[in-house]
Amino acid sequence: MIIVVTGAGGPTGQAVSEYFTKHGHTVIGVDKSDVDLLDRAAVQEFADRVGREHGKVDGVVHLVGGWRGSRTFAETSLDDWAVLHDLLIRTLQHVSLAFEPLLRESDNGRFVIVSAKAAERPGAGGAVYSAAKAAAEAWTLSLADSLKGTGSAAVVLVVKALVNDAMRAEKPQAAFPGFTDVRDLAEAIGGLYDRPAAEINGTRLDLTT
Repeated sequence: MIIVVTGAGGPTGQAVSEYFTKHGHTVIGVDKSDVDLLDRAAVQEFADRVGREHGKVDGVVHLVGGWRGSRTFAETSLDDWAVLHDLLIRTLQHVSLAFEPLLRESDNGRFVIVSAKAAERPGAGGAVYSAAKAAAEAWTLSLADSLKGTGSAAVVLVVKALVNDAMRAEKPQAAFPGFTDVRDLAEAIGGLYDRPAAEINGTRLDLTT
């Protein structure tokens, strides 16, 4: 399979890339130094190039993230909203619009984003983050509707937060309760290919339960 991983330079992207590579798939990792995901034309050119070189795309795992918050609701900064709008929403829009045609042609394609419990249970100080995550979910579910009747599915995976080895090393006494290890996330993404596209398309799969 041909798997595109955006945000591939971070710990989560590395874990997902390693998982698919280990299982014999071709991974095309993209970080901000490779393609400017805020540039619609650049993303489209990238998708077109992938299509020409590989003939298909079987997975797009969109892992561009970020977090902003405030101590109270009244202290919320709309500058933070602008940052998260670009990171969590605009990049998703560009990537999904560019790769949707290729996913429609796949016999077993998956488009995956990682959302957060905060999208369904926003806290007072997390308005910008929760709203951005909720918008990203809605956009992905719209993509899922577009993929109905094809061999592909768009799925939202929900976590409380993610944890990796570097975080554990930095805080060896921390328990990180309810966090999802990035390797477990990678396995969950891989497991989506074991289920029929029609069964999981447009679903929110909670990894915290």
